[in-house]
Amino acid sequence: MVGLSRDLHCRRAHVTWLVVSALVTACSTSTSHQQKAMQASQAGDQKAAIRLAKKEVARFSSADECSRAKKLNCGTLALAYSSLAEYQVLDGDKRGAESSFTSAKEALDLMDLEQKPSAIAMVYRDVSEAFWKVGDRARAVTVFKEGRAAGGDVWLFTSSAAQLAAQEEAPLP
Repeated sequence: MVGLSRDLHCRRAHVTWLVVSALVTACSTSTSHQQKAMQASQAGDQKAAIRLAKKEVARFSSADECSRAKKLNCGTLALAYSSLAEYQVLDGDKRGAESSFTSAKEALDLMDLEQKPSAIAMVYRDVSEAFWKVGDRARAVTVFKEGRAAGGDVWLFTSSAAQLAAQEEAPLP
């Protein structure tokens, strides 16, 4: 966190966590495909996670949910796409993951500015972490840097790639 005092960083991280918690609470229901997809992924069943994540994407991708005219759940759609991308990376489908990640970025573009930095951080962090987990450190760092350039808030800096990116950018003594 270049230039941020520890106290300021902790306050921003706390606010970010509150926003993340609010988004997760707002998006979750007892029948959430996303919750089931996370459970499947954690159990190692990426194919089931992908199938469920696609249902979650379908749920929020209608024009009534997220479009230029109606921006009701664009952040939720972006998060659904980033989760799908994460599961696809973990399953070895990098082409599918990149397509889902592109769709997540398109949904982010439709968001209102107020929640956008937190949503950007979550989307880019999820995708970066997935690439990190499969050993593609270069892509993980690139995704992290893209998220930072796109305006992601401090949540993005909790990614594994953040430290490596900082080391790469540190001036040599």
